[in-house]
Amino acid sequence: MKVLVIGPGGREHAIVRALLADPYVSEVHAAPGNAGIADMVPTHSIDANDPEAVTALARKLEADLVVVGPEAPLAAGVADPLRAAGIPVFGPSKAAARLEGSKAFAKQVMAAANVPTAMAHVAANAAEAAEALDRFGAPYVVKDDGLAAGKGVVVTEDRAAALAHAQSCFDAGGEVVIEEYLDGPEVSLFVISDGRHAVPLVPAQDFKRIYDGDQGPNTGGMGAYSPLEWLPAGFVDEVMERVALPTIREMEHRGTPFVGVLYCGLAVTSRGLRVIEFNARFGDPETQVVLARLKTPLGGLLLAAAKGELDGTEQLHWSREAAVAVVVAAKNYPDTPRTGDRIRGLKKAAALPDVHVIHAGTRLQDGKAVSAGGRVLAVVALGEDLVEARERAYAGAALIDLDGAQYRTDIALKASEGKISIPARRGEAPASAGKE
Repeated sequence: MKVLVIGPGGREHAIVRALLADPYVSEVHAAPGNAGIADMVPTHSIDANDPEAVTALARKLEADLVVVGPEAPLAAGVADPLRAAGIPVFGPSKAAARLEGSKAFAKQVMAAANVPTAMAHVAANAAEAAEALDRFGAPYVVKDDGLAAGKGVVVTEDRAAALAHAQSCFDAGGEVVIEEYLDGPEVSLFVISDGRHAVPLVPAQDFKRIYDGDQGPNTGGMGAYSPLEWLPAGFVDEVMERVALPTIREMEHRGTPFVGVLYCGLAVTSRGLRVIEFNARFGDPETQVVLARLKTPLGGLLLAAAKGELDGTEQLHWSREAAVAVVVAAKNYPDTPRTGDRIRGLKKAAALPDVHVIHAGTRLQDGKAVSAGGRVLAVVALGEDLVEARERAYAGAALIDLDGAQYRTDIALKASEGKISIPARRGEAPASAGKE
């Protein structure tokens, strides 16, 4: 089959790479793509947020499947005219994508579906925000209600900083969701949905803060790893039973079936499983490590979801190896990243054993790769365990030559050392990570 992948980032590069390994996929195209994607498949320079332009391209290519990667095209309704044209599309409708586009809407859906999540209050002005902050107490959690590319959340002990973030959202014409703080480690789980049936992928963990030790401002994600051997037995089954399937059923009940990836951002807390947020697409950079471990052909899985045929899907197969992704970011990221810098060392890094380089914010200039965004690359490595995968990923990152580049040095470090623990529930001792 012929597949068209929509989007310009690392997630889309990882998807393209996985599709090319699928024996049932004969041809892959991307729009608009990036320098790394362009090195693998034909790319098309269109506005990925323009529903009519995407539909026209899919028709021209006679695509058998369209995979919409980022959140912005989904929120713009790119999937809707594709479905209306009878083209199978993996990605939710504009109405269903509100699960990510509005955190307040997601809270409403979770309440109706009885999904465990943080207590929250939607605030529309400074007085309401201040009242909610005082009600929940520190640490303060303030989220921009709309899309913010993973950087609209502030978690702080500083009440003034929390109020300032809320005010910046109000000044931009939006609302904020103020939540209770959730203790415990975070987990990302992607669930493939056809609107009624669902299949989970393997869990991953990402790192949102810019600096080592989870310091500094939030980013779109500075790295990820999989598997998470410290998770309790039956974790994925619990997420499916208590979170994913109830949400998918509620969306179907509302007449807006969710077809695509339900990204479940979760916390394993002292009060049990809690949903931090939903996204309506694959997460970045978790996709890079999850798909690196997937053995089942990706194209057939996504086509089955697009056609509403997941109930006949066989059990997915996964590599036993561990995967680690280290994001190489541009100078000044996440504030005002510098772009246009030449990137060297890509071939050297990719030549290392079990290492590949995923492009995110790159473009071609005079035939050479240059930086074009904040998160420029992800160096992904497989290994027998997290220790080996980390060593390989960081060996690759060290070979990347980008002026002013920055990356964290502690991606998957605690997990590799068995130092992640789950907060104890009342009357229980803390659950510590075992071998990872």
